[in-house]
Amino acid sequence: MITARSRPVSEEVTSPDAVRLSSVVKRFTDAKGERFSAVDGIDLRIRRGEIVAFLGPNGAGKTTTIDMLLGLTRPDEGSVELFGREPQQAVRSGQVAAVLQTGGLLPDLTVEATVRMLGSLHPGSDADAVLVRAGLDGLRGRRVVECSGGEQQRLRFALALLSGPELLVLDEPTAGMDVVARRDFWATVREDAGRGMTVMFATHYMEEADRFADRVVMIDRGRVVADGSVSEVRSALSGRTVSARIDEPTATALAQSPLVRSCALRGGRYHFDTTDSDALLRLLVERTSAAEIEVTPRSLEEAFMTITHQSRTVEEGTR
Repeated sequence: MITARSRPVSEEVTSPDAVRLSSVVKRFTDAKGERFSAVDGIDLRIRRGEIVAFLGPNGAGKTTTIDMLLGLTRPDEGSVELFGREPQQAVRSGQVAAVLQTGGLLPDLTVEATVRMLGSLHPGSDADAVLVRAGLDGLRGRRVVECSGGEQQRLRFALALLSGPELLVLDEPTAGMDVVARRDFWATVREDAGRGMTVMFATHYMEEADRFADRVVMIDRGRVVADGSVSEVRSALSGRTVSARIDEPTATALAQSPLVRSCALRGGRYHFDTTDSDALLRLLVERTSAAEIEVTPRSLEEAFMTITHQSRTVEEGTR
């Protein structure tokens, strides 16, 4: 089997953490000239070899945090370390690589020429190996401009593998990929993580976090609001989800019940986040004309929506 060049775990730094953020704050100025904190006191440790899903709604501070991890910007307060070093040092040494959503590709080059050109900057890299690992072996002669969005993401992934990184940072890595390409991509990432590479990824595909992450870190308004395994994050909120086909007036009335945390319409069904699924089920059966009633364990997406909603409610209540 052809494999990409592997890098041994750094011996010069003995820190057990791949990533360490300590009381990190990053502020910006908005259009009105007012300062605000995009990242507001994040403390985070990621151990070597972990696969961590980094989740948050738009504007939560994910991209700003990733920019600081990659040394693209510096925190206003606190510190960021990768393998016990400054981010820029770790990136320059090839310990860290990233797959971002846009940029970094020359449209007129072919896929193979792009990989070989960037590979020349990393002595010992194997362009043929990373083309195979990224699923691009059959697209070597295709110009970048002719590649789909998903194929361009796979090309960015191939480029990230060239240095044999110890930490791989992925920002929406499978955007534009079809189901098969996404499955193959994560299989490759899993193989690399099995050899000791640390992976941190931001995604809007909750099922990816559910299936592939060892750990989930959720942030909202620049703060960590949940941190643990997928099962721990789910179980942090008691209750299950009850869904049914029901008319809007009845759903609206049920949403006011103390049994219901929240109610959402998806796919023609109303989904109730409840503290007591048995009581709500009895209510639906005995007092409504609900059809196709289902009771299911809470999904990671539902936990995410509830946790971020609660964090915003608490913050607004303290103002």
